[in-house]
Amino acid sequence: MGKITGFMEFERIEEGYKPTAERLKNYREFVVGLDEPQAKLQAARCMDCGTPFCNNACPVNNIIPDFNDLVYRSDWKNAIAVLHSTNNFPEFTGRICPAPCEAACTLNVNDAAVGIKSLEHAIIDRAWSEGWVQPRPSTHKSGKKVAVVGSGPAGMAAAQQLARVGHEVTVFEKNDRVGGLLRYGIPDFKMEKSHIDRRVEQMQKEGVIFRTGVLVGTLLKGSKVTNWAKDSISPEQLQKDFDAVVLTGGAEQSRDLSVPGRELDGVHFAMEFLPQQNKVNAGDKLKGQLRADGKHVIVIGGGDTGSDCVGTSNRHGAASVTQFEVMPQPPVEENRPMTWPYWPLKLRTSSSHDEGCTREFAISTKEFIGEKGKVTGLKTVRVEWKDGKMVEVAGSEQVLKADLVLLAMGFVSPVASVLQAFGVEMDARGNAKASTELCGGYATNVAKVFAAGDIRRGQSLVVWAIREGRQAARAVDTFLMGQSSLPR
Repeated sequence: MGKITGFMEFERIEEGYKPTAERLKNYREFVVGLDEPQAKLQAARCMDCGTPFCNNACPVNNIIPDFNDLVYRSDWKNAIAVLHSTNNFPEFTGRICPAPCEAACTLNVNDAAVGIKSLEHAIIDRAWSEGWVQPRPSTHKSGKKVAVVGSGPAGMAAAQQLARVGHEVTVFEKNDRVGGLLRYGIPDFKMEKSHIDRRVEQMQKEGVIFRTGVLVGTLLKGSKVTNWAKDSISPEQLQKDFDAVVLTGGAEQSRDLSVPGRELDGVHFAMEFLPQQNKVNAGDKLKGQLRADGKHVIVIGGGDTGSDCVGTSNRHGAASVTQFEVMPQPPVEENRPMTWPYWPLKLRTSSSHDEGCTREFAISTKEFIGEKGKVTGLKTVRVEWKDGKMVEVAGSEQVLKADLVLLAMGFVSPVASVLQAFGVEMDARGNAKASTELCGGYATNVAKVFAAGDIRRGQSLVVWAIREGRQAARAVDTFLMGQSSLPR
């Protein structure tokens, strides 16, 4: 694959970034993708390694050596055909996937991995610019109707696959625009929403109907889940009107931090903060937008959502940004002989961290401190792990100033009210209970109701959502027609 000796001749080429001072002035994407000569050199590094661990590490099983070879040979049109054969939306994954495929690259044993994500990015951007991404409407109609509840990556993937085999598909989204957490959870500077919009346009030409602002069932009282619905429809109505229903909502219930002072003004979930900025970027007018201008911001949670809060706070003009992580700081370099080809534990520094952020590891919040009902600081303590248990370090308490605290500690479950309304059985974590076995895969305990994506597996990656949406589509097609030509 690629050039036989390419991995010995060429170094990995990283995608570039626009200067920090420039990118902090707006919410536009700032990654500078590979040009054609760079992409060819990157692809040339792909080894004829015999067993492509990258392919197995990729949740959608992208046929990575093949499209690498096609890029090396300048056959970009066939490269996008290979990429689209396993991945409906490579413009999403080419921007925001953490790339487990690269961790599993055979070169990564003792060298820099092939830049697979950057090649995926280059292929799909070239395909859109060349006009190769076209609607693929079905040549026949099955006469079957399918409702997809949720328009995130799992719902979009399921809807597109089902429409392409002739089913009439309607996607219901409670928010005012399509995309789920891609739309309102991912900052625009990581992925501009035009990428979603043109896929929606393609899918509409393939026959998919999108109904936004429609809540299926009702939210539980006091729910903090983002909801801009103006209409609603009952599960009973969906089950009556459609031959199958696919539940593909996200895991939107944020993990809370129950310590004294949690009720203070200025302590918010990340998903109260991030969606508002995305709406403003889309041209909406919001009263009382939650902003970080001139504030000392503390982000609790060391993952991607926390990093997104850091980047957004810096673009607001925060006075300072500090990110907490309760776990100890991981090593800068992973132990490759120990971890390869699995996802390694190592220190990961995002572009948002580089823009300005103090990172604190092995730290826990004991109390939010405030005056006149508003948060002014956090009482913290250092922690260490002994015998698998977290213990406080004696004498390490301190108080840090904070005007805005953002809780970004992950998500615990999907919106329970949706599953309860359908009568779907849940597992111990509050997710829809649905097996992925090929026979009856993704089916819940409720007749003709299926579940896929985060609502079934819990908080996960966009690429896993796409995989589950595609597989659920095959399961639904088999259920409706007795067999399916859709890929597994």
